[in-house]
Amino acid sequence: MTRLDADPTETVDAPASCDGPRSVLLTSREVPLGGVRGMQVHRALPQRELPMVGAWCFLDRFGPQVTTMRVEPHPHIGLQTVTWPFAGETRHRDTIGSDVVIKRGQLNIMTSGAGIAHSEYSMGDEPSVTDALQLWVALPESRRHGGPDFERHTDLPIVELGEGAAAVVVVGELAGIRSPATMYTPILGAEVFIPAGARIRIPLNPAWEHAIVGVDGAPLVHSADEPVALGDNDLLYLGVGRERIEIGAPTDVTVFLLGGEPFESDIVMWWNFVGRSHEEIVAAREEWEADTPRFGHVVTHGDERIPAPPLPTVRLTKRRRRA
Repeated sequence: MTRLDADPTETVDAPASCDGPRSVLLTSREVPLGGVRGMQVHRALPQRELPMVGAWCFLDRFGPQVTTMRVEPHPHIGLQTVTWPFAGETRHRDTIGSDVVIKRGQLNIMTSGAGIAHSEYSMGDEPSVTDALQLWVALPESRRHGGPDFERHTDLPIVELGEGAAAVVVVGELAGIRSPATMYTPILGAEVFIPAGARIRIPLNPAWEHAIVGVDGAPLVHSADEPVALGDNDLLYLGVGRERIEIGAPTDVTVFLLGGEPFESDIVMWWNFVGRSHEEIVAAREEWEADTPRFGHVVTHGDERIPAPPLPTVRLTKRRRRA
């Protein structure tokens, strides 16, 4: 097992394939969400060493904290957002008319296609407890130029793992059990709870790459190399070629399991956009700033919106792994 604590914002060139099971422990970094300095998030993906796990290209945890979240309308292209709350209630509004409140046990999936915009507010005017995962999934070539969509799911399947442990299949498939959420690549996202004293095995697809993110407790992950203690918001990359993973729980433990078929291509990711070239990103930014019909208008909002940041002075390049 290797531990890497480097600056994840740097773009590096390295082989995009992963060639066997090994563990790499990566530490998340703390960043402001949407420019709102009063609210901090921990970002586990992307990392300089690991820009993607399957089609997963972004993972933020906002919370647990007491705050008032106000993320004004902002755009996306080329991705799906996956919102999975642990505590609190968040109102989602977007440009195709969705206006819903999400809470614990519920799932929001927003598919941007060629373009969408949305906002996210915590409920009420007073600060409240907020804790959730916000993840992005890169869309494949076959879907990324299509229209936007939104789904909400309140009844998700559960895989019993023995010794009182269980996994909620948030998206994709685990142990033959499939989430109803519409996804466009072979993928897995699951919340796993393990009670204190248990040690369980989770079956994996050996053709896929996987990673585990610590959410709560002190899990001990037993992989092909030495056991790994996983801290909150740490990401343990497991590579490909594994048929199972074992996790022990000295205390009650919650982790989030990511997996998927290695993605079909490298991506260019900047701000809220996932594309394949510098030119695509530049065009999307220009259209957002010009308020063109591409992104639409978020329902019940006025003129408020988050402006795009300045582009970097260098050409945007594709993200390639080094882990």
